Amino acid sequence: MKNTPNPSRRKFIRTALQTSAVLPLTGGSILAACNTTTQLAPIVKKEGPLKILILGGTSFLGPHQIAYALKRGHQITTFTRGKTKPTIHKELFDQVEQLTGDRENNLLALKGKQWDAVIDNSGRKVSWTKATADLLKDQVGLYVYVSSVSAYYPYYTVNVKEDAPLVMEVPAQLDEGEKPMYDYGVMKANSEAIARKIFGEDRTIAIRPHFMTGPADRTDRFMYWPLRLAKGGDIILPGKANDPVQFIDVRDIAEWMIRLIENGTTGTYNGAGPASPMTMPAYVYGAHAAFGSKVNFVSIDDYDFLEKNQVPFIAPWILPGEKFKGMSRVNIDKSVANGLTYRPLATTIKDVYDWWHSDAVTQERRDKLMNGEQGLFQREAMIIKEWNGR
Repeated sequence: MKNTPNPSRRKFIRTALQTSAVLPLTGGSILAACNTTTQLAPIVKKEGPLKILILGGTSFLGPHQIAYALKRGHQITTFTRGKTKPTIHKELFDQVEQLTGDRENNLLALKGKQWDAVIDNSGRKVSWTKATADLLKDQVGLYVYVSSVSAYYPYYTVNVKEDAPLVMEVPAQLDEGEKPMYDYGVMKANSEAIARKIFGEDRTIAIRPHFMTGPADRTDRFMYWPLRLAKGGDIILPGKANDPVQFIDVRDIAEWMIRLIENGTTGTYNGAGPASPMTMPAYVYGAHAAFGSKVNFVSIDDYDFLEKNQVPFIAPWILPGEKFKGMSRVNIDKSVANGLTYRPLATTIKDVYDWWHSDAVTQERRDKLMNGEQGLFQREAMIIKEWNGR
């Protein structure tokens, strides 16, 4: 059986990933090579608590940023439409100044106020980043933009560093299903560019997260592992023994961003983990350490079989393809050197499992994930049976 993905497989992968794997990297998916030299921003570094504005703040990443920042004595303001309610750290929002508006057409609440830093969690349009950066450039010391590794799409090369070329525009000719990934990457990269242009290199931080997981994740893309590992029994282990994976606990990203602001450390950083290279089997065995269940891992290493059975993606594993070669091989040396640290994988998995079974998640959401006819939970037994019968 041949292992190199063929054109039809690449099309299948892109279609399957466009809504679940690549796009919602922040909660949850470009300029030319940029100067990423770490510099100090004296305008931000100061003694005592900082005043931090978060654009967004109530979804996935924001509540964890708020919890850590408040713990360290900082003052937090959020700017949202007032529609999304936090599902974690809800009790802390009484300590947060909450401004209401709309990044599309109503920034009035931001005018005339001063902050030491702004974290742009909700930048989904280049025009939004430009408008807020233009407004805040004389009111805020440091602009922190939450970008994405999608800015590197397509991932033809491995060991991608922060000064690699980014995707600045959507190509004229695209395969079916590929446009959403290009759109997202182009938007993130060009938003980085406009933030740097307006605030300057010495007042800008751009963070490019990989797949984020952790409590309050709205995507459910990592939930197969904590739920199945806790239950035990026959569990699919997709891919080959040397397939690499990358991911990061949302809390590791959130807390690191606050520390970068505290230190006035500017530049561009890949937000990926773990600290050392990890294969998919290592991920599964490490995640299982969170539980005491009896499991039987069924290794399915045939890419064609996985494609046929509609298993192109079980985060953090992705069915390999030409344009995804380097997606799980992003260089993190600069980030680690500048203070990015990592929780143990088993801690992340157990915390996600506990959150999933808390009041923060509705029973309707649990049932939809577990009982959906096309979902992996309902199909896994059939897939394993077919594989074992080969």
